[in-house]
Amino acid sequence: MNKTEVKNRIQKLRLEIARLREEYHVKNTPNITDEVYDSLTRELKSLLKEYPKFMDINAPENRVAGKILEKFKKVKHQIRMLSLNDVFNQEELYDWEKRIKKLLPGNQKLNYFCEVKFDGLAVSLIYEKGKFVRGATRGDGFVGEDITQNLKMIKSIPLSLHTPHPDYIEVRGEALMSKKTLKELNKKNESEGKTLFANTRNAAAGSLRQLDSNLAKERNLDFYAYDIADISSGVVLKNHSDKHNFLKKLGFNVDQHDAICENLEEVISFIKKFEKIRPNFPYGTDGIVISVDDLNLQETLGVVGKAPRFMSAFKYPAERATTIVKDIKINVGRTGVVTPLALFEPTLVAGSTVSKATLHNMDQIERLDLRIGDTVVIEKAGDVIPKVVEVLPKLRTGKEKKFKMPEFCPACGSKIEKRGDLVASFCPNKKCGAKNERYLEHFVHVFEIYELGPKILQRFKDEGLITDASDIFILNKEDIAPLERFGEKSAENIIREIEEKKKIPLSRFLWALGILHVGEETARDLATNFGTLEKLEKATLEEINEIENIGPKVSESVYNFFRDKNHLAFIEKLKNNGVKIEKAEKQQMGKFFGLTFVLTGTLSTMSRELAKEKIIKMGGKVSGSVSTKTSFLVAGEEAGSKLKNAEKLGVKILSEEDFLKMI
Repeated sequence: MNKTEVKNRIQKLRLEIARLREEYHVKNTPNITDEVYDSLTRELKSLLKEYPKFMDINAPENRVAGKILEKFKKVKHQIRMLSLNDVFNQEELYDWEKRIKKLLPGNQKLNYFCEVKFDGLAVSLIYEKGKFVRGATRGDGFVGEDITQNLKMIKSIPLSLHTPHPDYIEVRGEALMSKKTLKELNKKNESEGKTLFANTRNAAAGSLRQLDSNLAKERNLDFYAYDIADISSGVVLKNHSDKHNFLKKLGFNVDQHDAICENLEEVISFIKKFEKIRPNFPYGTDGIVISVDDLNLQETLGVVGKAPRFMSAFKYPAERATTIVKDIKINVGRTGVVTPLALFEPTLVAGSTVSKATLHNMDQIERLDLRIGDTVVIEKAGDVIPKVVEVLPKLRTGKEKKFKMPEFCPACGSKIEKRGDLVASFCPNKKCGAKNERYLEHFVHVFEIYELGPKILQRFKDEGLITDASDIFILNKEDIAPLERFGEKSAENIIREIEEKKKIPLSRFLWALGILHVGEETARDLATNFGTLEKLEKATLEEINEIENIGPKVSESVYNFFRDKNHLAFIEKLKNNGVKIEKAEKQQMGKFFGLTFVLTGTLSTMSRELAKEKIIKMGGKVSGSVSTKTSFLVAGEEAGSKLKNAEKLGVKILSEEDFLKMI
């Protein structure tokens, strides 16, 4: 971008961020996730760092979010309520430490205090002579709203402090709604036809920022204290951790996961430890607050803009982020499906950097009203290619371009066509080079021949060693060893793995064939119902259609596949080249019969494939997505959006330990 474009982008970002802040903090009706808001804010900060001439002290990003509602009495905070600056990775955390150390005398050793960053409504509580006299929202940091009566309805806010107590104290903390309470509240709202709350923070804020204190009482809110803003003389507190201990003695709930850390290595260890706890944590949280523990050093470091220098909020990797679509290219898949892909600058999402996202088909592009140059929200759950879920039209400049699907396949030049009522476009050429490449990659992936990566497959094709997947099984060491950059040992490893993988279960064989609409789960259903490949080949359309979870389109695709002479010849060639297809056993009436499991995250004691096998052997089913039919979600480390979906739908969540006990 040139300087004019940068300036326009900054202005657009500022306007959009200001609008989102008002919806979130004032109206309590966020229509976008915190992750998207954070992503836009990060882009703005990055641009301002590169172009400091566009800095503006009065801009929205330098203010604490919030506005006073007219229906509430205004309360002036004697000590300003601040917000925190965020860091998103270890490198940014170390950069923060370097910055603050420069402001301290000598080679100052720093101890840190770590605590959970709750996702609720920040409030201030004033106590005089041990009695709760006033409670207020943060507002704009200087002036908040008096919500004393509503806060009195929260049982975990003490109306009288334990003795001994100071004559005066201002306590700050977070008013919260638990995930369990939110689920119950949304279930009730749904049955009554009312609007559902988007998250626990929105529900807590909506409960407290209204005039009926009985409603606040019904919402079963909680409160966790995290700071003492002011206190009368006579109480000596040297560290931030001392404040937490003192708050406990006075009768407040304080996060039990807090810890004093002697260096950033211990801080990072704490962050990783809580990340494992986070999925099952009873309250919404998106990170960890790290503070310099020594209060004298805090005073020395002071405040810059809206945030203290001595505190930072580490945010866990978001599953959503924003980026700008630079171009849209076409990908031809193994079945000939032509898929548009959005290309963008490398963007961090869900802990990894990605540069493309699937757009599925033209119908999806039109539904999103997506254009080249648009700012979009991308989502990445697990290890799949991310997808575009939303366009942010308010950030358009007028230079965006509409995309048109090409008429001809970019790989072979065949005319692209649509089939029946399917939304996807197809390349009809069976000999299309792109289809063949993708199919080979899919085939070796399902057969688990990991020695054969995409580049090696392409090399073997270029050298004339293979023309289709069946040729893989008649390769020999003498074919491969003479090739440049291979040699005897490399050739031996490849041939050994191919030999080991010649025997394959029927379900995986069917999946490897690349039948349109047949993925891993459908292949398993076909295998368990027919038992052998021969029975499936002879099955009628009606017999296939009778299988549970298989609809008319899938049945027709499977039936037609086995009526194609080319497909049957390919299967026969695979058998002649040594592939042995194991019969499938009928699903047993085991312990898990009638139960459907979904696996997410990384399991430490076994692979997900092994976990699937164990579930199936015990009579259960394994699905790739969470629905109302899901019986259990098994959540490993770094569980993604499937966990959130399970929580929303009330699906029972199992830790890896729970799952191991069950099996």
